Amino acid sequence: MNSVHLSVENLHFSYPQRALFQHWSAQFATGVSVICGGDGCGKTTLLRLLAGELAPQQGQLVLNGTALASAPEAYRAQVFWHDPRSDALHALSARDWWASLPARYSSWQALALAAHIDGLGLAAHIDKAMYQLSSGSQRKVILAAGLASGAALTLIDEPLAGLDRPSIAYVQQALAALAAAPGQRAVLVAHYEPLPGVAQAQVLQLPEESAQ
Repeated sequence: MNSVHLSVENLHFSYPQRALFQHWSAQFATGVSVICGGDGCGKTTLLRLLAGELAPQQGQLVLNGTALASAPEAYRAQVFWHDPRSDALHALSARDWWASLPARYSSWQALALAAHIDGLGLAAHIDKAMYQLSSGSQRKVILAAGLASGAALTLIDEPLAGLDRPSIAYVQQALAALAAAPGQRAVLVAHYEPLPGVAQAQVLQLPEESAQ
């Protein structure tokens, strides 16, 4: 059994109009885990909380022995997360963004990135600005980075959304490979159902209205 990698204890988070997480706890091992649920159940919000992008109102998150509350920079340095809805990268090309990432991720895998570029059919797009790409191609750029990051905690939101069938098959294959040989990585995927063909360390179902 894979060891506990990320621990979440007594998490509270509310939006002004909705209490989303109350007394919420979970433990995630290395390998691939899937956070399931329909639209609006809080999957993306949970990823943002686990990334340290949103601050919980209460609770403790510990990654590889590093607590977010007491060592936020050291915690976030272990995390790959980019919200596919964000426009922060719109003026950059994929090549320029990827070139900036090895300085942040000490376990960056350049050979893996090359394989993901090929597998996702990105070669013709890497010098285009992100805003010039379709939403599906933008997601492919983010997926390639996340898979190649080597980050201790890799957070991926809806990895199959907007992808063509060959790319869907490739992403499932890449995640299956990570699940089979996780090393020191925990990969958390938000998706509406478990991923076929991937040996998932954990499948966590969020309630449709709120997570208690």
